Amino acid sequence: MLQWFIEIDKNVFLYLNSINSPAWDNIMWWVTKTETWIPLHIALLAYIIYKERPYRFIFTILFVALVVTLCDQIAVHIRNLVERPRPSHNPEFADLIHLVFNHKKGKLYTGGAFGFVSAHAANVFGVATFLSNQFKHFRWSLLLFAWAAIVAYSRIYLGVHYPLDIICGALLGALLGLLCYMLKVRTVVYVERRIDEYKLKKRSSFL
Repeated sequence: MLQWFIEIDKNVFLYLNSINSPAWDNIMWWVTKTETWIPLHIALLAYIIYKERPYRFIFTILFVALVVTLCDQIAVHIRNLVERPRPSHNPEFADLIHLVFNHKKGKLYTGGAFGFVSAHAANVFGVATFLSNQFKHFRWSLLLFAWAAIVAYSRIYLGVHYPLDIICGALLGALLGLLCYMLKVRTVVYVERRIDEYKLKKRSSFL
């Protein structure tokens, strides 16, 4: 059963990876790079600071960083346990897949020989899930998940991840994003309660 599922995953990958063109090669090459999205990151940071109370945005930024760290590190540990080679490192696909700008030899954006699960997918879906819960705004949520989906798909296009790598990475990211958001809410409530207690105690000492 597992082997049958893996074969489907490979076939879907080959189909999706075969849909390409020189123009899309350049687009997807830039889509997959983190620095391409710096303007979006700046816009998100500005929106967080604008929407949050004077100090609450600090918690949001810290927990977003925690989401990315957890997604990245857990994805690496899963890869080392599963040891499923990337399509770009699979000898049976040597003449079948479309490797943009020869990822296999250039070793750019491959992240090593193993690909299950995708750290890219985990990171972007983790951030998208966290911030969509944080903003609770339909348009921002739509933008965030569209961004996550495009970045995740670029990994298949470039020939470095199977669809299952992406799907499981996205699920991992969504779970961690939700857990970190819930932890952030509890942390803010606790800190604000302690601050209010301190202010009340300080005020009563002057009476």
